Amino acid sequence: MRRALAFLPTAAVVAFAGAALAGVSGQDFSQIEHGRYLATAGDCAGCHTKPGGEDFAGGLPVETPFGKVVAPNITPDTETGIGLWSDDDFVNAMTRGIRKDGAHLFPAMPYPYYTKVSRDDVLAIRAYLTTVPAVRNGVETDRLPFPLSVREDMAAWNKLYFTPGEFHRDTSRSDEWNRGAYLVEGLMHCGACHTPKNLAGGDKNDERLQGYALQGWFAPDITTDRRRGIGAWSADVLTAYLKSGHNRFSAATGPMADEVSHSSSKMTEADLHAVATYLTQQPAPDEKSPQPVAASDPAMKAGAAIYTDECSACHTPRGAGVRNLFPALAGSPSVQSTDPTSLIRVVLAGTQSVASDGAPTAPSMPAFGQTLGDRETAAVLTYIRNAWGNAATPVSAGDVSKHREAIVKSGG
Repeated sequence: MRRALAFLPTAAVVAFAGAALAGVSGQDFSQIEHGRYLATAGDCAGCHTKPGGEDFAGGLPVETPFGKVVAPNITPDTETGIGLWSDDDFVNAMTRGIRKDGAHLFPAMPYPYYTKVSRDDVLAIRAYLTTVPAVRNGVETDRLPFPLSVREDMAAWNKLYFTPGEFHRDTSRSDEWNRGAYLVEGLMHCGACHTPKNLAGGDKNDERLQGYALQGWFAPDITTDRRRGIGAWSADVLTAYLKSGHNRFSAATGPMADEVSHSSSKMTEADLHAVATYLTQQPAPDEKSPQPVAASDPAMKAGAAIYTDECSACHTPRGAGVRNLFPALAGSPSVQSTDPTSLIRVVLAGTQSVASDGAPTAPSMPAFGQTLGDRETAAVLTYIRNAWGNAATPVSAGDVSKHREAIVKSGG
């Protein structure tokens, strides 16, 4: 769901702009700088800045299961942006999903999560947005097909799937745990991607954070399930991943690479450790592990041969990978995920992991879509998901064919 800004303003630029604004209007620069940090943590630019476009000027189409919605202009332009919005208008949009004109927002704008953000923090974000350049860019946001485009219907949706209200501390937990909960459940809106959705697009709260397929990728399970989630990750290991996009278990690609590059990598270590502390103390779902596909299965035999020829040079014959370069496949939660969407995409189309200050190499995975057919791709993925102690459902040629068609249709 995220498409991030190539360059966020540096603290020095914001300081200069904020100081100038403070001299004119009396606004508090500390509030503006705090808002800049919060806007980065929430990855606001990820939806509101299109590639090659002006900062926060909108126009980026966001894929949803129901069609495309287009993010609006949130610069202080008075005609096409939010320059004429009051503080209450902005708070209502962020935390209640109600625009200045009284119309309902669609939940592609994650107000079901932002509702937990404090009013002070929401107003800090607004204070920051008043300092970005005003851009005149009218955006046609309503592109969902009828009747899904009827905004009045969102009132009924909200009654079913939206619970307004700020975050409340759990007094039995530490300050760090509560800070992590505030960020995960609010501004960072992790569940917007990682929690499965029902047919109406509402969160399946009984499957919270167990992974969800969207935009041709699978946002993985981030519960403490040891096989498919982050149960084997310590808080320090998860903090390192959020800061750099890499650890001994995984490398961030696809939408998560954007999130790391333009959001979490710019957050403080203290906040990232709080997020990790909260997530690594969440309960794991009570599910039985699947039985691995037998090594004697024809798909496993074919997949083993393909793996030896095409994959073992980088990921090693036993799937151990190369630390901080090529992720391990043996024991990988992503490899054993309930949904192989990301795995199929990576094998067919290739990908590049995120580059960050802590891990600047950004190794790539080449595309094998031209050299491996649907059956071969299915076989090697079935093998990887069930070798070296892994256990996951097999991948079918039909699964691969469906995703290949979707990749071609989307242009890769």
